[in-house]
Amino acid sequence: MEASNNQPFPWRLFLCELSGTAVLVLVGLSFVIGMFGAGSPMTHLIPNEGLRRLITGFLFGTTGASIALSAVGKESGAHINPAVTMVFWLFRKLDGRTAVIYVLGQLIGGVIGSLPLLAFGARGRSVAFGATLPGAGYSTLAVLLGEVVTTFTMVSLLVVFIGFRRLRPYTPGIFPPLYAIMVYLEASISGTSTNPARSLGPALIAGQWQGWWIYWAGPLIGAFLASLACSLLAKRITVAKLYYFDSDRDGLFRRMSRSERTPL
Repeated sequence: MEASNNQPFPWRLFLCELSGTAVLVLVGLSFVIGMFGAGSPMTHLIPNEGLRRLITGFLFGTTGASIALSAVGKESGAHINPAVTMVFWLFRKLDGRTAVIYVLGQLIGGVIGSLPLLAFGARGRSVAFGATLPGAGYSTLAVLLGEVVTTFTMVSLLVVFIGFRRLRPYTPGIFPPLYAIMVYLEASISGTSTNPARSLGPALIAGQWQGWWIYWAGPLIGAFLASLACSLLAKRITVAKLYYFDSDRDGLFRRMSRSERTPL
């Protein structure tokens, strides 16, 4: 398949983002169902709901970090989130065509990764297969702000870590503790999506679309605001990846020139 600009379609990047997002959704939401699904033994082993949220967030973040450290991360950078891809595109570290291909892969991967969750049956249905839904008793504005704030926090930390050479090797390590804290504090409000692709798949298989637009608008607004707040760090970012910063087999990432780089 050839793109309209005669550049070959970057199948490896597309398939890596698709498979990475599918794994994130499948594994991450399996933890959600296992911790909170009706009849799960975890509700008896860990009766405190807040503690289960904390553990689930940590495991979800660990899944994302593991993908960043895997071959997927080496190939595509393991964005596995349209909001993250948007920021790299805004920072001009990824061209528009490639960014669109990334997002398509992520959305398709989110759906594919959700399909095996149907095997959980009634237990999965009891929690809408991990779909992110507005919390009972919270206003639409509160739910939207929950997604904006959590995504802003995640993207800002990501940019700070990638933007400084000394912090850069530890970038994947921010996700387990960060999601543990965010899910513990915020999941009851919006579900702590921070990722439209993560929300799309389970919403589709569960048929639960309450406030669906929030899980697009919130993460994208939060990521955009983070890109503004951290714009001075854009020149420090060398490649649109979360790890393996020196790997760019296809030359599709927009690297900084040597004169733009900083040793910090």
